[in-house]
Amino acid sequence: MADIHKRAAWFLTPSVTGNTTGRQYLEFFRVTDSAGWKRTATYSEAEDSDGPPGLERMLKDATQGRFDVLMAWSIDQLGHSLQDLAVTFAQLQNAGVDLYLKEPMVDTSAPSGRVLFETIGIFAQFERALARKRVVVGVARARKAGKPFGRPKIPPERAAAIRASLASGVSIRRTAKLHGVGITTVQRLKKAGDAEGATAGAGS
Repeated sequence: MADIHKRAAWFLTPSVTGNTTGRQYLEFFRVTDSAGWKRTATYSEAEDSDGPPGLERMLKDATQGRFDVLMAWSIDQLGHSLQDLAVTFAQLQNAGVDLYLKEPMVDTSAPSGRVLFETIGIFAQFERALARKRVVVGVARARKAGKPFGRPKIPPERAAAIRASLASGVSIRRTAKLHGVGITTVQRLKKAGDAEGATAGAGS
């Protein structure tokens, strides 16, 4: 039965395999019309680079309750790693937004589809645990071999540029993409900057 109350948002992304945004548009139109949904927004990673990226803008609108279901062609359009997907899915789930994927066929408004939200979180935790284990093993080997270990330091000028982006209001995800570093690196610099600011404020 059609659900005429649902507001759908389309997320279109060009594919290197030849799956054009035009093809995605036609398929999403067919599914939206068949389900009785109403399209209220369209996002694309091919949007003007001077504005916020499509994914970032979509997540912001999701938290503001501007649509009820997000339609994307495939899961890899929503993140470049399990960690990215876990963050994206958590934001959608917390906003009460369902997810429709064409490949593989997933609709989280159905009980079988809701499992996706849970399993992505589980696999992301597993990936983090493996990463921590690799770090511990690597540190132990480095110590045994007498080699230096630890995070490579970011050049001061690059760290300053990252902090400047954050200070101007650019999101953590966008800042990481702009400067070619990981999200955790940006989070670490932001945390260090906040701590320094708090210390300076207490001493004044």
